[in-house]
Amino acid sequence: MAFWESNHVLCNTGGLNEIPVSSLPSTVEHLSLTKNNFPLIRSDAFNGLRNLRKLSLDGNNISTIKPFAFRGLPRLRELSIQHTPLTTVAQFAFAGLQNITAILLGHNKIHKVEGYAFAGTSNVRLLLLNSNPLHKVETSAFSGLTNVEHLILPAGIKSIEPDAFSGLDSVGLIKLSFMDLTALKTHTFRGLSHVHVLAIQESDLGVIQAGAFEGMTHVNSLNLLNNKIDSVQELHLRPESRVKVLRMQGNHLLETPLPGAIELDGVEILNIQSNHFPCDCHIHNLIEGPLANGSAAEFSAKNFCISPLQYNGQTISSVNINTIGRCSEGITRDNWDAPSTAVLKKFSIHIFLITLWLFR
Repeated sequence: MAFWESNHVLCNTGGLNEIPVSSLPSTVEHLSLTKNNFPLIRSDAFNGLRNLRKLSLDGNNISTIKPFAFRGLPRLRELSIQHTPLTTVAQFAFAGLQNITAILLGHNKIHKVEGYAFAGTSNVRLLLLNSNPLHKVETSAFSGLTNVEHLILPAGIKSIEPDAFSGLDSVGLIKLSFMDLTALKTHTFRGLSHVHVLAIQESDLGVIQAGAFEGMTHVNSLNLLNNKIDSVQELHLRPESRVKVLRMQGNHLLETPLPGAIELDGVEILNIQSNHFPCDCHIHNLIEGPLANGSAAEFSAKNFCISPLQYNGQTISSVNINTIGRCSEGITRDNWDAPSTAVLKKFSIHIFLITLWLFR
């Protein structure tokens, strides 16, 4: 059914199999084509509708969006494509959009965003990809996208490829939450620049690999909140990263970072609290390291032990760490809980002598 009023055209549940652009007035500002049956949005699909400000394509049978599908819409402010079977955001599908308030792509079947899908698009207040089965963020997925206030990715991401955010510039907030990663890979954030807040939260991050945050620049605040972290191979924040604020709160680390694994050059504000660390022989290096920021007492009072079991849930300050021996240079995590070779040899000799005595 179509409804026309002034500069508004509503054609919802009309059974359309294609976009009737030639039948629309060039003066239309608000176009709603929801719950129709067209599966394809062609390149330049809305060519000629230069006054269009709001476009809703929700609930359609859209499976393919061709490159530059929305080219030629200089006044478009809101674009909504939600509740469709769309699985892939193809290269250049949303390229060239300018000064758009919102691109709403929630509640689809998107499992892949190809490289340069948003190339040349700028001045976006909200890019929303929530409630999609996007398990893998491809290399250069957001390359060429600039001046975005909020980029919200869906829950359930299982892999972020190196350089996934390369070429993404000037973002207010990037929110990555409820991920299930085996690793935060080397060069995950390389090429990302001018971000006010990069928030990684409520996720299983696996291993933070060496160089995961290498190559990003002008990231004002890095927030690591309420994550499970198997280990930190390296967390080096270089001066060129321009990270002014590091917030690590509520994280559970299954291994204590080794000496030298964390370097925080140029960070002005450290907020490290309510994290859980193993209270083993590495605890001494932890409270003397950069995360404590020169105040072992304050750090110990605000963070907790995750292991061993008798210390679980206790503040580090409540544990007499003087009773915990320091790791010797030869101790690694592989042999920390294992008896030394000398002890094993002595134990074997004792068993051998007892056996001889019993059977003499």
